[in-house]
Amino acid sequence: MAGDSAESERYKYIFNEVLKITDDGFIVVDKNGVVTDINDQYCDFLGKPKSEIVGYPIKKTIKNSKMPDIVTNRYSEELALHKYVSGDTKENDNTFVLVSRSCVYNDQGEVVAGVAQVKFRLQALASAKRMMNEYAELEFYREEYRKSTENAYTFDSIVGGSECFVEKKRAGIKAAQTDFAVLLTGETGTGKEVFARAIHNASSRKDKPMVSINCAAIPAELLESELFGYDEGAFTGAKKGGKKGKFQLANSGTIFLDEIGDMPLCMQAKILRVLQEEEVEPLGGSGPEKVDVRVIAATRKDLNKMIETGEFREDLYYRLNVVNIELPPLRQRREDILDLAKYFLAKLNRQYNQSIVLSGDVKRCFYNYPWPGNVRELNNVIMGAYAICDRLSIDLTDLPAKMAARQRSGQAVHGGKKLSDLVDDYERQLIRQILREKNNNCRLAAEEMGIHRSALYKKIAKLKIKNCV
Repeated sequence: MAGDSAESERYKYIFNEVLKITDDGFIVVDKNGVVTDINDQYCDFLGKPKSEIVGYPIKKTIKNSKMPDIVTNRYSEELALHKYVSGDTKENDNTFVLVSRSCVYNDQGEVVAGVAQVKFRLQALASAKRMMNEYAELEFYREEYRKSTENAYTFDSIVGGSECFVEKKRAGIKAAQTDFAVLLTGETGTGKEVFARAIHNASSRKDKPMVSINCAAIPAELLESELFGYDEGAFTGAKKGGKKGKFQLANSGTIFLDEIGDMPLCMQAKILRVLQEEEVEPLGGSGPEKVDVRVIAATRKDLNKMIETGEFREDLYYRLNVVNIELPPLRQRREDILDLAKYFLAKLNRQYNQSIVLSGDVKRCFYNYPWPGNVRELNNVIMGAYAICDRLSIDLTDLPAKMAARQRSGQAVHGGKKLSDLVDDYERQLIRQILREKNNNCRLAAEEMGIHRSALYKKIAKLKIKNCV
């Protein structure tokens, strides 16, 4: 018996010394999940003294610990990913670790304890690579899912009933039924990315990721690694475990190449190869990887002129321009302006629980303004006016000075039209708007406008108003 006691004492000292010299954290619980031992490294990581941990249930210290389940259901797991609950560790930026856990049996096969090893320093390359790849991919898909649920754009949800815009929607719906490359062109702010997402969401790839990259926002020297990824050690500063590129992340789905006209010529050649060979080669990689992606590109630039000046490859242009959809500027779809304004305003009212409306002067101002920044500018103007508005309606004084001054001086965007034509355009748009609000009920619409119903009928005939709802 004395020999057994001495041997147990000896192993106790050995065990304690192992716990001191290791870089890892160790914690031991009894069969009831109460902590019986923990090394100093783990105490420091958790930011608590040993006296506050030993003798207490482990879930008091680590709220989402699996150790009670380990000892109750008698199993083990190796190198599992564990993320601590906020506040359970000393440093909130170091809360994602690899953990190996196991229950401990006596000679009779009874569970007597549970032990866990936490790896703070990922020295094993395979473990580090696995964790970083899996976590990075998980975070990417989580972010993409958040974007897709918050902005679940469909052709039905895109605001715009003007004839020219409806025609573009029809073209987008047709394009979505194929896997052909689509090139979206048009001025800045016309909604090219919204249109791209609607095409993806209407396609057979809608349950797969749509990955976007702005070719103008990323320095040329970083664009290749962003698009095609890299393996560990590919260059100085490369992340451990490497990084997947946008094409790999979009595999089986859609990649949206925004501002493709700003892509450097050297990268245009590499994109062309990807489209031809359907494979990418990560920087520092051992070979090409097959990818299956549908490409939607967009640009505000005139690519035909860029081809003439040698700034854009003609062969890449024809690869991307299988289906071309040119989105009209807002000044060419004036009947959509107030519908868009109401849509943006309604979103803000829901978000801030308000009931702010647009005054009549502001509606007229919006209709007459040329909107060089298109839909994006309209949204920004409404947000700015909403932020400073101190009444129940947004008035001219809440708008940018240049817009308010233009309206007050009676200036209008005429595009060569006579004043009588401008008046007809405005009256036509206003009548359509009110008819939509009144579900095409002419009696209610006439009452709203303060005119007799017969007068409204005459105006509808004169202005050739059709399809009011």
